[in-house]
Parts: sequence; structure tokens; C-alpha cells
Amino acid sequence: MTADAEKAMRPEDITRLFVERSNAGDAAGVAALYEEDAVMAYPPGSTTVGREAIRAFWEKVLASGPRFEPEEPLPTLVADGIALTATPPKDGTGARAQVVRRQPDGSWLRVLDRPEFLPPAV
Repeated sequence: MTADAEKAMRPEDITRLFVERSNAGDAAGVAALYEEDAVMAYPPGSTTVGREAIRAFWEKVLASGPRFEPEEPLPTLVADGIALTATPPKDGTGARAQVVRRQPDGSWLRVLDRPEFLPPAV
């Protein structure tokens, strides 16, 4: 990712930028969407902590060339520089949700990311 790469200026931009960068095989660009100490609840049953670990994780995943489809974001909940974003997944994983924080330059980065979770079995 280059230093002049597009920043997420709205919380909803992060989902679009994730898809664009993932489909380009840009693990560093994907990781740049996260705060330095962000926590990603993935792979299932574990967590990946920190931008560098998130970059290393996506580098492995993106090496096989997966294609991601854009997903329409659900309404974003924003309060005092923190936002909750979510998308209904097209791949049947139940739900996706992220907490993002406004940065000093006005852009937004992910703090917490749960890329997939299934509803509880009843």
C-alpha cells in the first residue's frame, strides 16, 4: 500500500476499501484499515491482535487469490467518534460487525472486527 492510499473518511468506506484491497492481494493495505492495536476475532475460535499480525494473517489468506464481493452496509451507529458498522454477508456466515474510531485526521480505522459469526443455535 502506498502512503497516498485512499483513507476511509466515513465508517462505511472501510468495507469497500477492504474488498478493493483484498481483491488486489494487498495485505498491507488491508492491515492499514486497522488501528495499531486492533483485535480481529478471526480465524473462528481465536483472535488476531495488532496490525502486523492482521497483515500477516491476510497475507496468507490472500496468497490463494480469493475474491470478495461488495456487501451493502447496514445503517451505521455513530457516537462521539466511535462507530458500529455491519454488513449482511453474501457468503452465509451470519453477520459481520466492526467497531471503528475516528482518527485525528478525520479518517476512520477498525478497532474491533468480527468478520463472521453465526446466530446462536436454538
